[in-house]
Amino acid sequence: MLNIYLTRHGETQWNIENRLQGSKNSQLTDKGIEHAIMLGNRLRNIDFSAIYTSPLERALQTANYIKSDKDVPIYTIENLKEMNFGDWEGKTKDEIEAVDNYKNEYHNFWHIPQMYNHKPHYGEGLITFKRRVEEVLSKVISSNSDGNILIVTHAVVIKAILSFTMDISTDKMWDPPFIHGTSLTIFQWDGEQFNFKMIGDISHFKNETE
Repeated sequence: MLNIYLTRHGETQWNIENRLQGSKNSQLTDKGIEHAIMLGNRLRNIDFSAIYTSPLERALQTANYIKSDKDVPIYTIENLKEMNFGDWEGKTKDEIEAVDNYKNEYHNFWHIPQMYNHKPHYGEGLITFKRRVEEVLSKVISSNSDGNILIVTHAVVIKAILSFTMDISTDKMWDPPFIHGTSLTIFQWDGEQFNFKMIGDISHFKNETE
């Protein structure tokens, strides 16, 4: 039985500013660091054989905060990085929608994702993106027959993983739950099917100091 622990990077400055990050990076905030440490404390008794992370700095830093002083290898995997949003990256919703060529496309991406099969903003197509996420998850699973692994990645990647493992159609990809920074999803692979224990859990925030 393989136990897969899945989390999103901690809060970043661009998260606060509501800027789309994608393949670009923004620094973790103090809260983002604090939450990563909290998750590390929650998982301190789990014996991980490996941590797989997106190479983007916000994810790699989160992985290291969770790892703390544990003797566990961290592997960066290119295809765990966030979806590339092209010209939208670094912009807020208002800034994107202010461009006539982007307004309808941006709406379709979040409200009719099954219609979003192109990339006129010079980013990554949703179908191509979902395929690479499915492929990388399959490769990670094939490299680990049992035990515990941790994957540190991004919100849209996690939604794509849930779509694949729970057979959620593209038109339902953005349905709740919302994937908060350093929220915890745990599922198992028994060689035949996926079984979920929790999705997007943030109970480790309960001791957060104001």
